[in-house]
Amino acid sequence: MTEILISFVSALWLGILTSISPCPLASNVAAISFLSKKITHPALVFISGLAYTLGRMASYAFLGWIIISYLLSVPQVAQFLQKYMGKALGPILILTGLILLEIITIRLPGLSLSQKHHNKLAESGAPGAFLLGFIFALAFCPISAALFFGSLIPLAITNKSGIVLPFIYGIGTGLPVLLFSVAIALGVRSLSHWFHRITRLEYYTRKITGVVFVLVGLYYVGIYVLKLF
Repeated sequence: MTEILISFVSALWLGILTSISPCPLASNVAAISFLSKKITHPALVFISGLAYTLGRMASYAFLGWIIISYLLSVPQVAQFLQKYMGKALGPILILTGLILLEIITIRLPGLSLSQKHHNKLAESGAPGAFLLGFIFALAFCPISAALFFGSLIPLAITNKSGIVLPFIYGIGTGLPVLLFSVAIALGVRSLSHWFHRITRLEYYTRKITGVVFVLVGLYYVGIYVLKLF
């Protein structure tokens, strides 16, 4: 029970850290601000922000569920993961931690919409906002990709409740975005101030998480690879 609770909290934290990372945070604020300009009523702004948030949550949850279900449904792959995942988890966590610490940098191809399609989705109300959030969630930057593919997926594969974890991760990614949508709907003027404060907070939390990942990865390497413990 404790192990499952820890995995749930870990998935939620990874989702929150993903959402407040510079690249996703900037795109989220820009998208919700753009949606708010197309709508005059505060309640409709909130509804569109909620739909956008649910779109991001659904995207991460669906992608994670597809990957994990596929890997575990193929007997050969499932047996391979069961046999070697413990040994691979240490190096994966170390690599993820080094990316979070920005010691290792990677470049990923971007995903963008044309201004025409962007406007069309924004003007189509909540369904368009949902789809916009779903698409934007797939525009992985290095840090969000490291957290999702390098942390959540291995955690889910090694956990008995693995398929549930992408949905919890999706909730985590949606919480900060929902707060920004509420702030915009209420007309908070100091939004840029809070944006910079969250960005600074993200820097320290990411560094701490990166150090923890490296230390846990070294521990797993010691247990499963070097067999020191």
